[in-house]
Amino acid sequence: MKLLTFIQGNESRLGIKTEQGVLDVAAAAAKTGATGVATEVMQVIAGGDAAVAALQALADKALASGDSSLLLDEAKLTFGPSVTAPNKIICVGLNYRKHAEETNAPIPQTPILFNKFNNTLTGHGDDIPLPRTSNEVDYEVELVIVIGKTAKYVKKEDALDHVFGYATVNDVSARDLQLRTQQWLLGKSCDKFSPLGPYLVTADEVGNPNELELKCTVNGEVRQHSNTSDMIFYCDEIVSYISDHMTLVPGDIILTGTPFGVILGYPKEQRVWLKDGDVVTVEVEKLGACTNRFVSEA
Repeated sequence: MKLLTFIQGNESRLGIKTEQGVLDVAAAAAKTGATGVATEVMQVIAGGDAAVAALQALADKALASGDSSLLLDEAKLTFGPSVTAPNKIICVGLNYRKHAEETNAPIPQTPILFNKFNNTLTGHGDDIPLPRTSNEVDYEVELVIVIGKTAKYVKKEDALDHVFGYATVNDVSARDLQLRTQQWLLGKSCDKFSPLGPYLVTADEVGNPNELELKCTVNGEVRQHSNTSDMIFYCDEIVSYISDHMTLVPGDIILTGTPFGVILGYPKEQRVWLKDGDVVTVEVEKLGACTNRFVSEA
């Protein structure tokens, strides 16, 4: 199932992507008299398989009714982040060998972890402000793991059983702020620096998360093109490793690292950082493309 959030008025609403359009879950539940159906994405994640099954039953009933008023034109929606309120946003740095090499960093022997905050979350189609305090903003296409079950000291072979689904993210990075000190957080946590979506895709639709193509374009020019098979630490290893050190809970998201092709990887004289008006699209196979325009901060 492909879930999404969209903004209507000042309210965040849950949608299901179908071949006929986006089903407004709350409207469909009210119209069909369905009860016990989660109408917010965090509720679905927490509810797991049972919540997804209830949504599927609702979608089947709504589509069979032929009521087109319950279906929305995706092109006209204002998207929110596909996961709206994670308890934790955990990131894995330098998790692709060629990316580590292009930035002249040593190959990690264990996962490098850092974090972002909820202020960085936004959706597909939103404008991303270029901070006044930075002149070196970069893009990073990444696969996101969305935790679906509480995980603590989880073995590698059991780790993916604790995953609800996956999403696409642009781990936007202000390199001058990131590299100002040995701690990367400042350059990673500016407002709207984690456009997430457009969809949250359940794990059963994705299959092996380490066989997915990734791509990033800037104004239509391909800058990154790789595959999650090139990760140094695979998704099961990442979930298991993190769970050894902190309890993962439903709705936590893990940004799994970016492949080669970032601006920071170019020779200094060839680096052209993101500027006002640039349009960046990040895409992960099966998960959809997230497009955002970068604008100078007012």
